[in-house]
Formats: sequence, C-alpha cells, structure tokens
Amino acid sequence: MTLAAILFYLFSITAVIAGTMVISLKNPVHSVLSLIVAFFSVAWLFIMLGAEFISMLLIIVYAGAVAVLFLFVIMMMDINFAELRQGFAKYLPVGVIVAGLFFLELFVMLKLSNIKGGMLPLSCAPPSTATSNTMELGKILYTDYFYAFEIAGLVLLVAMIGAIVLTLRHKEGVRRQNIGRQVSRTVEDSITIVKVESGKGI
Repeated sequence: MTLAAILFYLFSITAVIAGTMVISLKNPVHSVLSLIVAFFSVAWLFIMLGAEFISMLLIIVYAGAVAVLFLFVIMMMDINFAELRQGFAKYLPVGVIVAGLFFLELFVMLKLSNIKGGMLPLSCAPPSTATSNTMELGKILYTDYFYAFEIAGLVLLVAMIGAIVLTLRHKEGVRRQNIGRQVSRTVEDSITIVKVESGKGI
C-alpha cells in the first residue's frame, strides 16, 4: 500500500467518524468541535487531490462559519459552562491526543508538499494545466452553476437572519429606538407650544 493510499484512508476514516459524531453527540459544543475535525480532514483530502483552493476555503471560510455557529448555539441554548468545566481534567488526555493528531497531519502534509507547485507530488493529483484551480472553479460556478450558487447564498442569508431573530431577546423596562415612529411623527407630535403669561414663567 502506497503512502498516498494510507493518508487517504486515514483522513477519510477520520472525516466519517467526525461526521457521525456531529449528529450523534448530545452536547452541541462537542458536535461543533467534531464538525471542525471533519472540515480539516476533508481539507487534507482536497490537498491530496491538488484542489488547494477548495481546501483553503474549507479551513478559512467554513471554520470561521463554525465559530459563528458556535456563538449562536451559546446564545440560543444558554449552556451552563460551569457544569462543562467540571469534567475538564477528565477529557484533557483526549484533547491532547486530538491536538497531537492535528499537528501530525499538518506536519505530514507540509513534509510531502511541493512548495513550488503548491500541491502534493502524489499519483492521485491531476496534471497541471495552464490555468489555476481558482480560475477553473470560478468559470464553473458562474456559468454552469450560477443559479444554484446564487440560491445557496440566498439560503445562507436567510439562515443568518433567522438565527439573529431567534436569538434577539427584548427585556422589559428598557427603552428602545422606534425608527418607524420617529420617521412618521409630525410637528404636532414633536412640539408643544405653551403660552406663558408675563411674569409667570419658570
């Protein structure tokens, strides 16, 4: 078995296990951490295939989105962090092992990568062409899959607005700005003219 096959099976099994843990764990914090592990594993698979642009998108864009998702989960579910910290020492060895695997994957990928070509010198990597992966991906997205790409962006926008609306809580007794009332007010509602007799003012 070649090194490329070993790395492929390693990252694939890690991605499948992490994806299963995302939907099976009861603690939302653990599910988010498992989702990050799945993203990193799939990103290394894309690097092996020579699609470094998609790999960086998974790490930069989706990892950032997961951080926002983590924030919304905290806001919506009101997690008791005091209870979570009680088992910190219990899960510390597992966390050290997972962190070690992350650094091991990073070291292996950087060790086997070709700095000049920007991709791994593996047999599974596609032959280099005159154009870059970014240009080819942009051509496909904005020609063949333009409508699907726009619909996906609209769905993400609606999801973001829905998460903000769900997490927005109004407290009683707190004065808030009413823009509609400010815009629609008239002179009679804003100014009160009082006729004060001479010598009886304030």
